[in-house]
Amino acid sequence: METSKLLYLICSLFVVVFLRTSRISVEAQQTYLDNKQLDCYNDVNYTDGYSCNGVQSSCQGYLTFRSNPPYNSPADIGLLLGSEPSLIAEANNISNFDTISTDTQILIPVNCSCSGPYYQYNTSYKLSRRDETYFTVANNTYQGLTTCQAMMAQNSYDSRNLTVGLTLEVPLRCACPTSNQTVAGIEYLLTYMIAEGDSVSAIAELFGVDLQSVLHANDLSEESIIFYFTPLLIPLKSKPSRIQRTAPPPPSPPPPSPTPAAPGSGKSNKRWVFVGVGIGAAALLVLSAFLLWFFCGGQSHKKAPQPLPTLAPPIKKPPQSSYENSWFISTEGVRYAIESLTVYKFDELEKATGFFGEANRIKGSVYRGSFKGDDAAVKVMNGDVSSEINLLTGINHSNIIRLSGFCVHGGNTYLVYEHAENGSLSDWLQSNKLQNHSPLTWKQRVQVAYDVADALNYLHNYANPPYIHKNLKTSNILLVSNFRAKVSNFGLARTMENQDDGGLQLTRHVVGTQGYMAPEYIENGVITPKLDVFAFGVVVLELLSGREATAADKDGGDREELLFASIRLVLEGDNVRDKLREFVDPSLGHEYPLDLAFSIAQLAKNCVAHDLNSRPAMSEVYTTLSKILSSSLDWDPSDELERSTSIGQIHVR
Repeated sequence: METSKLLYLICSLFVVVFLRTSRISVEAQQTYLDNKQLDCYNDVNYTDGYSCNGVQSSCQGYLTFRSNPPYNSPADIGLLLGSEPSLIAEANNISNFDTISTDTQILIPVNCSCSGPYYQYNTSYKLSRRDETYFTVANNTYQGLTTCQAMMAQNSYDSRNLTVGLTLEVPLRCACPTSNQTVAGIEYLLTYMIAEGDSVSAIAELFGVDLQSVLHANDLSEESIIFYFTPLLIPLKSKPSRIQRTAPPPPSPPPPSPTPAAPGSGKSNKRWVFVGVGIGAAALLVLSAFLLWFFCGGQSHKKAPQPLPTLAPPIKKPPQSSYENSWFISTEGVRYAIESLTVYKFDELEKATGFFGEANRIKGSVYRGSFKGDDAAVKVMNGDVSSEINLLTGINHSNIIRLSGFCVHGGNTYLVYEHAENGSLSDWLQSNKLQNHSPLTWKQRVQVAYDVADALNYLHNYANPPYIHKNLKTSNILLVSNFRAKVSNFGLARTMENQDDGGLQLTRHVVGTQGYMAPEYIENGVITPKLDVFAFGVVVLELLSGREATAADKDGGDREELLFASIRLVLEGDNVRDKLREFVDPSLGHEYPLDLAFSIAQLAKNCVAHDLNSRPAMSEVYTTLSKILSSSLDWDPSDELERSTSIGQIHVR
């Protein structure tokens, strides 16, 4: 009898300890977003918001927002976020109408509340441009404080039919402390947007909090990789004060070998730990139930032993799909990227593309496919394409083509991209390739140049790690339905090494397209970000002139005329005005501002300078083009006669 009581006590204590530890593991943290916000049509529970697992259903919370015109004062930021400007000003020790330096992180006090199963702070946003989507509003306008998945879940408008004037509900991510955090003295949770160069330890130091508390609050380990433009919860014991960095944040250290510095690598390792913990917990639960039955219930009834039930036959493993049978991608290279992509079966691609029929061929080995009514581009490739997959799944930019899925079959890799309805820029500039289409307007051309500069600036300065495209040309710039540009074809892209030396690399394997390759690359195999700047200058010259990067010698010789060499002759010497008008694409007629055409020509000339050190950085190019675009959008053809009276008065305003 005493033995039975003892066994019963042990069983009960065992189960209580198990249940308590299970509950703590659930309530102690929120799941880090881990770049899952990039795939709008793949919704997991934590892309919709932070779980309502705190002590309170509502609480005082904080967000961070990066000042960026036109949202660069408490009044403007408050208008966007639906927050009281005076509270923003007070939290950051400034006045309501102070202009805040660009890229300064601002604290935003919010009232965080449960809405269904998720914490959030609700605001609204009225669409003002035709190119805005759930993705761009979430990641660009609101800087990742919400996700496209959360917006799609809380708005009834179809993601492909958004129109100017619609008002969208925007659930911003916030959270309240759990019971364990409250016991530890945590009173506030701050949603911090990870900045370039941040590491978890640097962020913890910035806010003066314990590193482990940050890791635990976000379900991270010390080996986890974090991504720019994703939120990280910071547990605080007191109200935060104005964010002040005494020095630029140190770069994130590379993860220890053999884990590559690839998107999601740390989460992959951690996930296996959780799998092990889950298996152990399940085994522990089964063992607990068995012990309870055997000791606490089974022995008390003294029934005759019953025959064991017959075991069910083992479940047959289904045959492997085509991509499992013919795996040709480097598994080390893409094992972290797969989760954000759709893995297609080959027969799905055949059906979508009409068995890769000629009617669906876009160009070369690229085919149009239809997946559940949505068009996509399917590209057939040979060899190891893991570097391109890793790059495209680890970046977040509206002017870079989006990779949505892949398939491996018969030694080929099939990459599925978003579809660019208007094809490549080269087709539109070479009028003989497109019949019955009006030429691109001046404003469309400047917008394309701006979009490409924006993409390259992101790759060089904000991607993690930074990249050099290495193969920029008009055929690799795609135009979507509204003629916005997206950079594609990253097969030659390289990570930017030796950043202290300007990203300098050397190669003996010079690959590229004549007319776009910089002289230092052709002659000495030198690779730097200025390689992309040079190619971009050539693209701008093609936009300006309508000519190709290379052309046959007018005198009938064997040598090709290079477009980048001709711009110097146009802008130097006498009669610049007349020479520039002759250089500009004749299909534009006089429907362009001569002063801004001169500004773009001058920018392109600087980009294709022979000496790489004389070329501007992509960030400078992007800034200059933003001014030219702004002036172009305000330009009225009727003003041209008055505004271009003298080439000496030409300037960028």
